Amino acid sequence: MDGLVVVDKPAGWTSHDVVGKIRRLAGTRRVGHAGTLDPMATGVLLVGVDRATRLLGHLALTEKEYAATIRLGQTTVTDDAEGELTDTASAERVRGVTEAAIRAGMAELTGQIQQVPAAVSAIKVAGKRSYARVRGGEQVELAARPVTVHAFDLVALRTEPSWLDLDVTVTCSSGTYVRALARDLGAGLGIGGHLTALRRTRVGPYPIDQARTISQLEAGFSVLPLAEAVAAAFPVRTVSSDEAVRLSHGGKLAAAGIAGTYAAFAPDGGLLALLTESGGQAKPVAVFAPA
Repeated sequence: MDGLVVVDKPAGWTSHDVVGKIRRLAGTRRVGHAGTLDPMATGVLLVGVDRATRLLGHLALTEKEYAATIRLGQTTVTDDAEGELTDTASAERVRGVTEAAIRAGMAELTGQIQQVPAAVSAIKVAGKRSYARVRGGEQVELAARPVTVHAFDLVALRTEPSWLDLDVTVTCSSGTYVRALARDLGAGLGIGGHLTALRRTRVGPYPIDQARTISQLEAGFSVLPLAEAVAAAFPVRTVSSDEAVRLSHGGKLAAAGIAGTYAAFAPDGGLLALLTESGGQAKPVAVFAPA
């Protein structure tokens, strides 16, 4: 049962809820997920079963795509619809914001930016989760961190009496908070903003149309085989039989000039390891083949 499950996470479920369900369906405790999704969010959640759990840390770092709705004119403590409302702009100020201003604000949040994560997040502050500190009444200020927003596009704009709703799409690097984009867009426009809907439509090479709902998995559980999942996500290097034996024992190979993390496969097509190169050598960062 080694492999990856591309799950279409339902609203209201935590990522841990999904892992618990997959454990029961797969009949193993060795299950984990890559890239947490908030309970409010839906869409692609990658879940690894058995040996595929070694793959998850590498998949969590891949590019992601989202479809989201941002409400301008209201601010919440969590930067999304699940948090308490903390500020509301006047209808006059909301009506004064033009589509051109919105698009300009989105452009300023595109590219390589320094982003302050949402205070209600799983980031640890002095050993304690930030969300736990906020819910305990503390004021938490997280440090800005570099992220890359490859695309931040306006799909539709709906004008209501007291707010503006934007349907947007976002393509971004790992570690980007779409909630923070909503917050910062609203702040830049002077009326505040928060996220009201979020759907992750892609993680790396795994799009939403490959994802299966919980009910579909209950009706017929299966995994994307480990070798197939790895080949879809990483460059592939086929090694010799002698090199395959060396890799299965965690040994290094001569570099092949491949940038980033890549997969090594045996001559028979079996998955061996994930490798990275430095100093003229290819070093395993995860070994899947038994010694």
